[in-house]
Amino acid sequence: MSSRRTKPQPLSDTEIRQIAADLAADRPPMVWFTAEAVGVPEGRSGKVLALGDPAEGDFLQVRPTGSKDVLSFSPTEVTLTKPARRTAPPATAKPRKDTPVSMPSSVTPSPQPPSPAQETAAPAQPAPAVAKPAGPKPTAESDSSAENGKAAAKQPARPAKAAPARKAKTPEVTVTLSGTADGEWTVDVVNGKKRTVRGLTVAGSSVAQAAKLLHPEVAEVVDSVLESVRNSQRVKVEQLQSELEHARRLLDELSG
Repeated sequence: MSSRRTKPQPLSDTEIRQIAADLAADRPPMVWFTAEAVGVPEGRSGKVLALGDPAEGDFLQVRPTGSKDVLSFSPTEVTLTKPARRTAPPATAKPRKDTPVSMPSSVTPSPQPPSPAQETAAPAQPAPAVAKPAGPKPTAESDSSAENGKAAAKQPARPAKAAPARKAKTPEVTVTLSGTADGEWTVDVVNGKKRTVRGLTVAGSSVAQAAKLLHPEVAEVVDSVLESVRNSQRVKVEQLQSELEHARRLLDELSG
């Protein structure tokens, strides 16, 4: 009876500190993906290359084995415990059937040797020739079937057709652009279910150029927001200039 596989436990705080120590010593630790991992099969291995902010949730930067991409994962999606290999159950031998052997019901007695008187009385007669039974003549059908069997034996076995490869799912990418009244713009990128970019600061001029390349309606909305920001910044500049002039007058009066 095969033993059940133990379910890998998520990373504990002690294991995360151990991973941080290995990264500081330039020894990227090996981890294995659990059933909670999205987009990566369970049991596949990978190396942790960096640690982010734990407040983000997916702060473990892992590169799966055989891949060049570095993805973000949470502590519940990887483990330091290598999963056990699945073992096939032993094949049970089929019981051998015994063929019953039937014994003859009667035993034929062995012939008694003739007496000397009978041997002298009866003259020796030559044994009659036993005619050999004629075997069946080969027919045309048997010859053709034998030739077909030989031809089939000479033909090499055709290799089995390989199963068609499964098509990989196309990853879904979501880009979110956020702006404030103070003219600050940030970009968030979600690849599938993984947030790969969070709160990346972008200049307002770059946002305006990107909006013009996307669609006229997008450019119109972004331009209106940028114009509103420009007006608010002009008001602030005028207010600061007024305060600066007032401060200069007070300074001149105090200096005179």
